Amino acid sequence: MADIYGRQPVLEALRHGTGISKILIARGVHETPPLQAIIQLAAENHIPTDVVERRILDARSHGGIHQGVIAVAEPFAYATVDAIRRRAGDEPLLVLALDSVQDPQNLGTLLRTAEAVGIHGVLLPEHRAADVTPVVEKASAGAARLLPIVKVTNLVRALGEMKELGAWVAGVENNPQAIIYNHADLRGPLVLVLGSEGRGLGRLVRETCDFLIRLPMRGRVSSLNVAVAGSIVLYEVLRQRDLV
Repeated sequence: MADIYGRQPVLEALRHGTGISKILIARGVHETPPLQAIIQLAAENHIPTDVVERRILDARSHGGIHQGVIAVAEPFAYATVDAIRRRAGDEPLLVLALDSVQDPQNLGTLLRTAEAVGIHGVLLPEHRAADVTPVVEKASAGAARLLPIVKVTNLVRALGEMKELGAWVAGVENNPQAIIYNHADLRGPLVLVLGSEGRGLGRLVRETCDFLIRLPMRGRVSSLNVAVAGSIVLYEVLRQRDLV
């Protein structure tokens, strides 16, 4: 079993049905509207709610900020590329690929933004990258379980498969030769690739991209946090597609 903790992630998990077997609530916790909604949804879905000592939640969340509530759920299940294709349906394919993003908070933030803008799925490398853990689920505010997330053994090969489906592959990199992000045409079938926090895009991944895009930088800081940069570009994709 796995734990989902934090009021918003637990609430989203209950709303969308993710195999929750039990809700744990800290004794004496203040019943805010989100917590009341959690209790109500649990009752409607015949999910038992146990009131326990806060130290039990502290131990289960390994010191994470649980806000007085934990959902005991099935382990996170990774999806397949077919699930991404089904989610896309008749829409132009839109996929987020992460080249070795290792910080759980960055991964969670990117998943939250990806779900908000309508991404059809996410590609994660099997090695040297963060997994979808309870920390990531908390940072994603429940979005992790709303997206098809595919673990791939070889990201370059997976990007090639996306090309065979008709998608263009765009890498985000602070490169003088890259196109300013809002000058690129991002309306068609697209895979957006973000690099790791330290080295950015790997060489083979960069060479697989059809084109590179960048965010303009006027200050003395050389780059943005990957979750911030990714979120900006994802919303530019949404803006362009809403104009079609």
